[in-house]
Amino acid sequence: MNKDQVKGAVKNIAGKVQEEAGKMIGSKEQQAKGLGKQITGTAQEKYGDAKAAVKNADKHH
Repeated sequence: MNKDQVKGAVKNIAGKVQEEAGKMIGSKEQQAKGLGKQITGTAQEKYGDAKAAVKNADKHH
């Protein structure tokens, strides 16, 4: 895994935790922030995946 994949995964997990905490305390704001972190984390993971794919493609040529 590259650092973008790791950072994205961490943001995604943190967002899920924040979303669930928001549900428990009845805070729509915390739920929304958690969902936002998950979206950002997923996007960063996908960016990391793309970087890894390009790097791997370069190794095979």
